[in-house]
Amino acid sequence: MVNRKWHPGELLELSGYFWKTFTLHAAIKLDVFTFLGDKHVSADAVAAGLKVAPDAVQRLLNALVAMELLAKAGDQYANSPSSEAFLSKKSPQYLGNIIMHHHHLVESWAQLDVSVQTGKPIRQRSSFRDEEWRESFLMGMFNMAMNMAPMLIPEIDISARRHLLDLGGGPGTYAIHFCRHNPDLKATVFDLPTTRPFAEQTIKRFELSDRIDFQAGNYLKDEIKGRYDAAWLSHILHGEGPDGCHQIVQKAVAALKPGGIIIIHEFILNNSMDGPLFPALFSLNMLLGTEAGQAYSEQQLRDMLSAAGAKEINRLPVRTPNDSGIITAFI
Repeated sequence: MVNRKWHPGELLELSGYFWKTFTLHAAIKLDVFTFLGDKHVSADAVAAGLKVAPDAVQRLLNALVAMELLAKAGDQYANSPSSEAFLSKKSPQYLGNIIMHHHHLVESWAQLDVSVQTGKPIRQRSSFRDEEWRESFLMGMFNMAMNMAPMLIPEIDISARRHLLDLGGGPGTYAIHFCRHNPDLKATVFDLPTTRPFAEQTIKRFELSDRIDFQAGNYLKDEIKGRYDAAWLSHILHGEGPDGCHQIVQKAVAALKPGGIIIIHEFILNNSMDGPLFPALFSLNMLLGTEAGQAYSEQQLRDMLSAAGAKEINRLPVRTPNDSGIITAFI
């Protein structure tokens, strides 16, 4: 049942929302927020510093003020507190990489109708693209995890565990946070060979190279070496179809010692598959970029774990800004 009554103005605002999106993307690409930092700067100074057209950048700055991303006093522009925290490269909470990843997805989203007609993806997966795409994707995952991990990790008790498998762990952000939260824990990040430089650089930055190592491989094709007492699968299942997901979960379970815990972090749909909104839209994003990937419901994820022999399956009561959820099970 549809409860919302849409008005023409609301529909037109929804249709044209990409104007705001591209204004933000342009500011990130030009590095406006980093340039402003904690200063108050004129449009002419921004133009000179960024080597852009003065009149054009003034229009961009004014639009950012209208969007409440910048503040303006006289002819001086400054970051809002939120922009300085999340959109400046000088901030440890920087989200610019994931925003640039979203920018790279725009061309495929403009062809969603074609993908729906054919049932086929429009673009290649980001992890297999050129270095710019791959870097924005991997470091975007780092941005997101850096903001999400402090919220999630305290809710997951693995204090008695000693070796964590971070399967498809990208730059290793969650492995880092798990190890920081659990001083006796070691971790292994398993991901594609092209991911190794990003992961090792990130792990080194947090001074955890002695506790976190990297194992190169494709989790669909290659053997997972070693035995673990915890496995973390964060946002990897949605990239595969049901058969691939069953294979991944079975491999993760097989790599665990008896009594081990498997933890799945995903954008989880309700069992009727029509909400929440972000996982439903994300499933379309997987249609555009993968052969068979999709968002899965809680029941589908429970069935995958049961089929792999896992027991005591439980959904943790955590809420995140993008409706991701966590399901745990024991071996």
